[in-house]
Amino acid sequence: MKLKNYVLFILGATLLFSCVSPKQLKQAEARYGELNGAYAELKEKYKALQDEQNKCNSQVADLTTRKGALESANADLKGQIDYLKQNNNTVLNQLKDLSVVTGSQAESIKKSLENIGAKDIYIKDLQGTISRKDSLNMALVMNLKGAIGNLDDKDINIKVDKGVVYVDISDKLLFKSGSYDVTDHAKDVLGKVAKVLNAQPEIEFLVEGHTDTVAIKGSGMADNWDLSVKRATTVVRILQNTYGLDPKRMTAAGRSSYIPLADNATAEGRAANRRTRIVILPQLDQFFKLLEPKK
Repeated sequence: MKLKNYVLFILGATLLFSCVSPKQLKQAEARYGELNGAYAELKEKYKALQDEQNKCNSQVADLTTRKGALESANADLKGQIDYLKQNNNTVLNQLKDLSVVTGSQAESIKKSLENIGAKDIYIKDLQGTISRKDSLNMALVMNLKGAIGNLDDKDINIKVDKGVVYVDISDKLLFKSGSYDVTDHAKDVLGKVAKVLNAQPEIEFLVEGHTDTVAIKGSGMADNWDLSVKRATTVVRILQNTYGLDPKRMTAAGRSSYIPLADNATAEGRAANRRTRIVILPQLDQFFKLLEPKK
């Protein structure tokens, strides 16, 4: 009986597999390969998106910390204002009971109270301006990262520090070794940065050249000061002549090796220090306008 059942099982399996033609089997295998490849590609994209999300979360945390500090400072100032108002109200109430208060004295007290109110409005305006500037800086950073794409953070780094946006580009992306001659890849990188800067015509920026501490030899340049300045002016000319940025918005500067990011004693540190930095200059006129007297 067991032998019979076994034979029937073998015959059933044979009939089942004989129903699937080799062509159908190949098509199924090909489809499986396509799906497997698509799955692997989606996994890579998912990981890249996770990495970008982690960076954004880090920057949001930094902004949240700064917001907390501003709110704390605001609370302290409000406390001081409330204290001054209470003291002035106390003085006014005491003066009401005296018959010796002259008209000029009463007017002086009134103006003092008005000045306190004006100070409160000034503080609120200043805080609003700082908040708007922080929001604009974050939008600018996200636009730059979106335009540049997935370049390695070791080669290009975009950050906000104390309200200023910095774009650091390693020398290997822009220049040939020990030279201010640009690489084939330089214009592609600078073109992406220029696209974002052209979309913000009110922004002014500084282009800085930085080097390591290794002395320049046989290059026709005097020293690293010379190299850093020439690299900065080369970048400025490309932004102006190739991508049409207004030269009035740009400043070129050489910093030589005197503002390092890392230790020049190692090859990795020297590579990090050889860079071109684009500094988005803060719009100080927004703050100066707040100091102007109200008409």
